[in-house]
Amino acid sequence: MKKNKTHIHWYPGHIAKAEKRLKEQLSLVDAVIEVVDARIPISSRYDNITGLLNGKPRFLLINKSDLVDLKELEKFINYLKQETQTSVIPTTSKNSKDLNIIVKEAIRLSEPKIQALMAKGLLRRPARIMVVGLPNVGKSSIINKLTRSSKTKTGAKAGVTRQQQWVRINPQLELLDTPGIIPMKQEDQQRANKLAFVNSIGDNAYSNEPVARELLNTLSDLQKNDFKQYYNIDSCDELSIENIASSRKWLTSGSEPDIERTAGYILRDFREGKIGKFILDTIE
Repeated sequence: MKKNKTHIHWYPGHIAKAEKRLKEQLSLVDAVIEVVDARIPISSRYDNITGLLNGKPRFLLINKSDLVDLKELEKFINYLKQETQTSVIPTTSKNSKDLNIIVKEAIRLSEPKIQALMAKGLLRRPARIMVVGLPNVGKSSIINKLTRSSKTKTGAKAGVTRQQQWVRINPQLELLDTPGIIPMKQEDQQRANKLAFVNSIGDNAYSNEPVARELLNTLSDLQKNDFKQYYNIDSCDELSIENIASSRKWLTSGSEPDIERTAGYILRDFREGKIGKFILDTIE
């Protein structure tokens, strides 16, 4: 089998710009919702999130929980609660059943800042929050979920750039409607591959074939069996791009396995949850 080791690249200039932008946004809010991807709930977190947020209160939303096994996810929820000492809430953009839970937690975390302002003689104001996370973990879908029932823009605050728009969620809570993109400074290539699996890295940073091969190699034995069943691969045969291409008749004009096309389908099928409900992280 052809082996292609992938290496995923970032651009320092883009990272510095994103970091500066995020710090500007953070200065406007009382608390933060950190969004991670349920398929890689540990790998989609930012290592230095406490330093980056400069101690700003936060809680975790594990988004896309509809794409994973919920019993398995419960282990990661308990682990992250202990690890971060914050609230951890699984969610999905597919419904709004947990909307009140998310809103109440955001208000609760913002209250100390509001009380401090009132102690200085200022009037009570709504809590102000923002949503942050790595690219494509679903920050915008969370913002849409929070604002679905209330589209009232409250406009720019005094002394704030005109582009900063706020949405009134309810009389107690305002949301900065621009998602904060956490810089992708990532030197761990194993982790970088996992981010590529779930499409959290721009496709200009990698090629489909080596990333798809890494995905197949990363799977547990049970997950490999699910892949084999989905692509009609015999349980005794190797799970490979070549065998998947042959099974699905994704061939070139010369009747050879169409590797690039097949790699693209593998990544798409995995990302859309067509093959199964997988968590690719492990807890030490």
